[in-house]
Amino acid sequence: MNQRETLGSRLGFILLSAGCAIGIGNVWKFPYITGQYGGGAFVLIYLFFLLAMGVPMMTLEFAIGRASRKSPLLACKVLEKPGQKWHLHGYMAMAGNYLLMMFYTTVAGWMLHYFYLTAKGTFDGISVTEVENTFSTMLTQPQIMTFWMIFVVIVGFLICSMGVQKGVEKVTKVVMIALLLLIVLLAVHSITLKGGTDGLKFFLLPDFKRMYDIGIGTTIVAAMNQAFFTLSLGMGSMAIFGSYIGKEHSLCGESVRVALLDTFVAIVSGLIIFPACFSFGVDANSGPDLIFITLPNIFNHMAGGRIWGSMFFIFMAFAAFSTVIAVFETIISCCMDLTGCSRKKAAFVNIFLMIVLSLPCVLGFNMLSGIQPFGKGSNLMDLEDFLVSNLALPLGSLIYLLFCVSRRGWGWKNFSQEANTGKGLKLPNKLRFYMTWILPFVIIIIFLIGIKDKFF
Repeated sequence: MNQRETLGSRLGFILLSAGCAIGIGNVWKFPYITGQYGGGAFVLIYLFFLLAMGVPMMTLEFAIGRASRKSPLLACKVLEKPGQKWHLHGYMAMAGNYLLMMFYTTVAGWMLHYFYLTAKGTFDGISVTEVENTFSTMLTQPQIMTFWMIFVVIVGFLICSMGVQKGVEKVTKVVMIALLLLIVLLAVHSITLKGGTDGLKFFLLPDFKRMYDIGIGTTIVAAMNQAFFTLSLGMGSMAIFGSYIGKEHSLCGESVRVALLDTFVAIVSGLIIFPACFSFGVDANSGPDLIFITLPNIFNHMAGGRIWGSMFFIFMAFAAFSTVIAVFETIISCCMDLTGCSRKKAAFVNIFLMIVLSLPCVLGFNMLSGIQPFGKGSNLMDLEDFLVSNLALPLGSLIYLLFCVSRRGWGWKNFSQEANTGKGLKLPNKLRFYMTWILPFVIIIIFLIGIKDKFF
């Protein structure tokens, strides 16, 4: 039996956990959803739900990991009572992590490709239509996307193969610190653009009239969804880092720190994007096109645009890689627990497995574009994203929550004792009613809304 590896520092744990939570969704989805739902008022509601849902859910994932000292595959098995079946969720969590990476490796590849294009000056002096065509052309070229996807997979698993401290923690610290420095530099530059203050007002000042025009209920649901999905909870990615830490600090305080860091990146991404959009007269509500069409056009007309654009896309690549490394670590840990193999062997086998599993997403935009799971205009990536975002994350979170609060599971007493071990912010016992009866109901609503939005 191999001794459980540990992280070298508390900073490493916080940056790793935040790195897992901070992904393309923070930088890409958060700004454009904020734009769609009216700016500052949406941000306020989002922050409320992040504290109300995200922090308690992250605390219980950390607690399951730290108490079991196992991967998500075996964590519930160690903690459940004899004869119980909670551990079956471990297989769902493992499958969910594979599913997430089946499309995330491709999107991470897009970021690297756009960094390469921006750095070599592809966008210099070209028209708006040509910028738009660059993205659609990339999607029709499977060889380019396959190259970048394979690059992401190999680099990610090689880092994980070096071990928790020497590989995962060491590299993630560098990536996250570089990411935070880059994002602040980009935000300062964006805020100082002529006309950028209008973008700041739109983003940061709550305008409840605008929220009313869009629909209060619609805005609340969107904020609740974003707050829930931003932390990547439900598939054990946080539990894995909980399993690598000691008992010196209480887990609620650690969850707050990770959530704050995650929110900081999301907010500062908005400080980059909205002032730039307003400065150049671009609609901040341009949806998913924001990153690959709107922003390259802005950088194209900006003084020193090639440098700023290159910095932005390498920052996006860092955000993607921090998640890739964290989820690959979860996959490797699950494989080691399942088969008893070494870390290096698990990493080596998963390189080939992940490349094969990621190919359908790459080919779904070109050679397999005829497969449209949700009707005209949809693709295989939409199906994979739906399975992760609308099924695995909410259902996985619900199972973890019920496991921690139910007497038929691990139970509130065991969970709260583990969560409150160590120095720092404690989980108050008065939250028991909320987490037992209200939070499960909220997660079920999020799940049902996701299904309704997709099919009705």
